[in-house]
Parts: sequence; C-alpha cells; structure tokens
Amino acid sequence: MTAPAARRGASPRPSAPSRTRYTLMQLGLLALIVIAVTVANARWERLAEIPAQSLVYGELMLRGVLQNPFSEPYATYWSDALRLMFESLQIAWIGTVIGALLSFPLAFLAASTVAPRWIVFPTRQFLNIVRAIPELVFAIAIMLPIFGLGPLAGALAIGVGSIGTLGKLTSEAIESVPPGPSEALRAAGASTLQRLRFAVTPQILPEVIAFWLYRFEINIRASAILGILGAGGVGSLLAQVFERRDWERVGITLAVIIIVTIIVDQISGAVRHRVIEGAPTSKRTALV
Repeated sequence: MTAPAARRGASPRPSAPSRTRYTLMQLGLLALIVIAVTVANARWERLAEIPAQSLVYGELMLRGVLQNPFSEPYATYWSDALRLMFESLQIAWIGTVIGALLSFPLAFLAASTVAPRWIVFPTRQFLNIVRAIPELVFAIAIMLPIFGLGPLAGALAIGVGSIGTLGKLTSEAIESVPPGPSEALRAAGASTLQRLRFAVTPQILPEVIAFWLYRFEINIRASAILGILGAGGVGSLLAQVFERRDWERVGITLAVIIIVTIIVDQISGAVRHRVIEGAPTSKRTALV
C-alpha cells in the first residue's frame, strides 16, 4: 500500500477540547480573590514592613536565648518556662486520657457494624456536635465558670474536646474490621460482648492507640493556647511576658515550647510506628 493510500484509510485526528470552560473558571477564581482582598479592609501596605520587624523582634528574642542559662535571671526564666511547659504536658496528657476513656465506648455505639441504627444515628450526631465545638468554647463557656482559672479547667476542656475526633476515628476503625473472627465466635456461641472483646477490640487496638498518641500531640498545642485564657501551663507565662513586652523572656519561652514539642513529637511518632508496624525483625530471624 502506498503512502497516500494509507493516509486516506487513517481516521481523522480528534479536535482539541475547548478550553473556554477552564478559562472562565480561572477568571472567576481570580475575581473572587480580588473581591476578597478588597473587602478584607486590611492594611496591606504594612506587608513591606514585616521582614524588618521580624528581624528586630527576632534579635530581641534571640538575645535572651543566647544568654548563659545558668546565670541569673536567665536561670529562673528557663526553669519557670520548663516547669510550666511540664504542666502543659500534664494538662494535655490528662485531657487525652479523659477523651480516650470516654470516646472508646461511644465509638462502639457509633459503629454501624456492631450497634443498631437507632443508637448509631444519635451517637454520631453527638460526636459531630462535640467535634464541631473548639476547646476554647468549652473552656470559656463551661469549664472556667465552674472550675475557675487553673489547669483542671484546661484539662477538662481538652478532654471533652477530644471525644468527638477520637470517637469518630475509632468508630471508623471498628467498621473496617474484617467480620471473619467475629462470625467464628458467633458460631461457637459467644455473646455480643465476648465478640466485641475478643474479636473486634484486638484488631482495632493498635490503630486506636496511634489515634490517642496523635491526639496527645495536638492537645499539647491546645493546652498552650488555653493557658493564655488562664487555664494554666506555659500559655499563661507566654501571655504575661507578651503583655510586659519582655522579649528576651518571650524568646526563652518559645524556645522551650518548640524544643519540648519536637521531642514529644519524635517520641510519639516512634511509639506510633512501633505500635502499628510491630517490633523490627532482625536479619538473623528473617534468614531463619
């Protein structure tokens, strides 16, 4: 077959898709951004001042961090920041334990594979409502008026706020469990509680523990924010030194928060990896 004959037999190339719709979407998005920037009524001219101001405040805060931590008054600054950061860790840990203990049974009531529909629906709505309310609202509206200023109000606000997220994640883990072990126990005459205890719980426990540890990391940051409202911890110290414009002490406090958060994050990540992946297998065991 000659080349002209082959070209006559080939099907025509499809036309390129129209880009009109894509272009209109881009123009619409650009218009929305322009409108948002216009109605924000922000002082955009101050954006140019941010780099210079950041250098000034950064130098003031770094001056305190670079001082000898064993000389006064910097030794007192470091010890106060570490003591209150430890208090924030305690608030976050107690709040996480409260959230874990209360969310675990609620998660079984919210899982459609183990609870009837008339229980699942209201339990899920309760978890959705709790998850939608920030810890700040729990602290200001409920805990601080009842328990007053202090770490207890912060821990309880974090605990109640953790129920929604932990309950939802745990209920989804329960619904994803393979039904085989539970069906085997049912065939052997096990009750519902026995199937939940010996078939469902062992399968979800590693994943649920990982959720609890991850929530603990989030609660550390939440406890620092609640401290600014008077709920104790390092946040209360941060609010005081910011109010006095004591930039050297602000720098020391922020350094303690950042260092401790990174350490806790690394430890929590290693524990979560160990819980989910299990113990590492040695080369000798793998060869055997």
